[in-house]
Amino acid sequence: MMKNVSTLVLFSFLLISCNIFKCNKNTISKLEGNWELNYISGPRIAFDGLYPNKKPTINFNTKEKMVSGNNSCNSYIGKLVATENKIDFTQPMVSTKMMCLDGQGEQVFMNTLSKVTSYSITDDGKTLNLISGNIATMRFTKK
Repeated sequence: MMKNVSTLVLFSFLLISCNIFKCNKNTISKLEGNWELNYISGPRIAFDGLYPNKKPTINFNTKEKMVSGNNSCNSYIGKLVATENKIDFTQPMVSTKMMCLDGQGEQVFMNTLSKVTSYSITDDGKTLNLISGNIATMRFTKK
């Protein structure tokens, strides 16, 4: 009888630990989909002044390990490098080269994105925070 209880307890711990590790692996899958920028730190220009016509977007395809989007003027695409809550946008990205008349919004977006080191997803999966060091530098809303 005692052997059966011990086996049951061991099996229960095994199931619990498998669920915990499964959750960590699924963190990246929460990035999946389209997100629209609603906050960016740094510039002294108001957000609507930086992006008067079109807000930047980011799209994560976790199955293909690709990231793409629009930086308010040009489209970009690159390799998604992410593990758990760490993310790296320093890999080279391909971008279109249209002439942008809306000022420096595009450059601010791409420069800030290249400094991001981690992310968090809050508000029941509706908000993506991109973090540089320990400061949230960009915030996106799920589209």
